[in-house]
This record gives sequence, C-alpha cells and structure tokens, in this order.
Amino acid sequence: MENEKKTKFMDQAISDEILEKLSLKNRYAFLNTNLMTVLDQKHMTFLRKAEKFCVRYEKKNNITHAPDEEFYHWIPDFGKEGLISRAHPYEEIDLNFPENGLAIELMRCLALSFFDPQFSMAGGATILAINPIYFHHENIPVRLEILKKFVTGETPGAILITEPERGSDAVHMLTTCDEQGDGSFLLNGEKIYNTNAPKAGYVVAYATAEKNNGNTMAQFLIDTSWDGWNCERVFIPYVPKVWLGKERFDNLRVPKEYVLGGVGKGREHLFEGLVPERIGIAIDCIAQCWNAVAHAAIYVNNRKQFDQMVLKFQGVGFLLTDLWARLTNVTLGLLMFCKNYDSKMEKFGGELPRNISQALVASASQFKYHAAKLSAEICYESANLMGGAGLCDNTLMQDLLNMSRIAEIVGGSRQIQNYVMSMAMRQLYKMSGI
Repeated sequence: MENEKKTKFMDQAISDEILEKLSLKNRYAFLNTNLMTVLDQKHMTFLRKAEKFCVRYEKKNNITHAPDEEFYHWIPDFGKEGLISRAHPYEEIDLNFPENGLAIELMRCLALSFFDPQFSMAGGATILAINPIYFHHENIPVRLEILKKFVTGETPGAILITEPERGSDAVHMLTTCDEQGDGSFLLNGEKIYNTNAPKAGYVVAYATAEKNNGNTMAQFLIDTSWDGWNCERVFIPYVPKVWLGKERFDNLRVPKEYVLGGVGKGREHLFEGLVPERIGIAIDCIAQCWNAVAHAAIYVNNRKQFDQMVLKFQGVGFLLTDLWARLTNVTLGLLMFCKNYDSKMEKFGGELPRNISQALVASASQFKYHAAKLSAEICYESANLMGGAGLCDNTLMQDLLNMSRIAEIVGGSRQIQNYVMSMAMRQLYKMSGI
C-alpha cells in the first residue's frame, strides 16, 4: 500500500477520509449543485455526460494526476468521445456534433478542467489550431483531413504567433514568407511559447512577406515532418506536463494547398481568431476557479480545527463565500456571452460579419482580463484556506495555483487587454457624439 501511495504522492499529507471527499466525482457533484439553476437542460445533460466519461476514464486507467504523470496519450480517447472540441458541428468531416457552440465548450471545459487542469489547457491549444482550418478549409481534402485528425484526437495541434523578439506584438512579425512561382511559400524565422508544438503533427503559423508589416501577413498550415521544421521544448515550471515549443523555420516550403490565407489575408484571419481565443482562456480560467472553490468548500466542510469545522470560522467562511459569490456572477456573465455568440453564429450561418466580430473583440478582452485576475485570486485564496493541504501534491490545487500565475500572460498579457479595452472605450466615446 505504501508503494502505491508513493506513485501518486511524495507522501500522503491529507487523511484518507478527506482525500476521498475531494474525489473527482464529489467535486463534480458540488459544481452541478451550483449550476443546476443556471444551466438549461441541454447544457446540463452534456456536462453530466462529459463528467461521467472523465470519472470512468480516471478509474479505468488508474490516473493519479501525479506531477510526473504524462497525459498526451489520453488525447485519442477523448477525441473518440467528442471531447476535444465542440465549438462547431464539424459536418464537413462527417462528425456532426448536434451539441456544439461556445456554451457547450464552456461545459466541456468545466468537465475536463476538473479532471486535469493541465490536460485541459493543452487541449485549448489544439482548438486554436482547429478554428482557422474550420473557417478556411475551402473543402480542400488535405485541410479537411488534418481538421479531422485534430478533432478526433489523432494528434494535438498548436498555433504559432508569438516570436522571441515580439512578445505580445502580434502584428510586427519578423518571420518571413516568400511566395514561389507555383503558389507555395518559403518560411524563415522563429516562434516561441507555443503550447503543444513539440508534440503536434500539424501547426498553424503566421508570417509576413515584409518584416514588421502586418498588412503583408499570411497564414499557413504546416506538417511538422517537413524539412525546415525545427522545434525544441521551452519548459515552463508552472505547467510541467504541458509541452511548449520554440520553433525555427529554415526555408520551410509550404505547398499551395496548405496556405490558409495568402499575403494580406493573414492579419484578418489572426484578428478573427482573437474572440474565440480570449473567450476560450476566460472559460478555462473560470473552470479553474470552480475547481479551486470546490476543493476549498469540500475541505473546510470536513476539516476540523479547535473542535469545529473550519468553515465556521468567520475568517474562512466569509472569505470563501465572497469568492464563491463573485465567481457565480462572472460565470453567469460568461455564459450569457457564450449563448449570445452562439445565437449570432446561427443567425449568420456560422460566420460572423466583420463589424460584429470586431465589436466582440472588446468584450472578449474584458472577460479574459477579468477571468484571469479572478483565477489568480481565487486559486491562491482557496489554497490558502486549505493550509498545507492546498499546497502539497495530494490534490490538484497545486496545478490550479500554478496555472493561475500565468493566466494573465497567455493569449495576450494583462496590459495588452487593457490597451484593447482603452481603444474600444475611445471608439465608444466617439460613437456617443459627446
């Protein structure tokens, strides 16, 4: 028994009774009880189905979520269950998910983030590669084939925007693309901090025909087995199980059929992806918050100090309920945004008009900004309320706390979101005619 424990923890620091109370099944029960008056039947049914799969999968495969446990080999199993992405119906690749859209994505993310937060984060990077192919496949067979590989979990995906010398400046890229006579392109340059890139069979990347000129940007689909692709892992200690990459293109040739957006189209494609990307990060942050609150709520309702439940101490109970109330309110707002986005996508046949898409950019930045800040606070305070139990390796709180430290940086830093919002406020001021 002692050897079995050590494969899961360095050592067990929490009693068997409380550890059992903190099980995945029980944390799901807490989540569902909170959301049962918020969700409609369709979304609750999908959430429960995804949760049921995760509980069974964890038990069947003896998954411990230990710090050194690998998870990329889980992806095909989740793909078969339709839990990689539900953003779109995927009729083009004969999958036809009737339950799809951003609100369903919120349900999917809640289930997977409770199951394993780092695994859920890595899956989000695949979705970022899925979206541009879905919108720009043009029924070209090789693009549809790769799209299906992503959605069914045959391979993880990655999206390559950030560069070593450009950081959050996504427009003034140094990576270049030179068009050849046959419509193919040669890519040269470097990218960095790209989730899943070292593990991905395919990636979506951006480059410019002229350095620092975003108006000449293009978008490409790349097979990572091609000559000219070089990728090394960048280790981020906060997410030790997630593989991020630093890539170098050395005259990497991209055939014509892999060009998702030619010179001049890349910038447009990049910005149309900002809304689902930033909302996706907000969704992940909110899921992490609920997981943290579930851990803390279960723990303080079972842990005794000074002969009474820890929850009954005002310093604990009042802080936790404050976090809980704010999280519930933000969740309601995010759910409303997701439903509104889904209704507009349905109204306009799956592709938003440019003016509506641009108008949603500010809202997406607001949610990303707010949810990331909330994650940093809630995950820290929840761990704090659990004392040493919130910091040791016996629960997923260590993952939640670590991931919350980087939430404000990924997908556009906090300062970038502030900048986007300030420009939007300026535009709204002009529109008011004051």
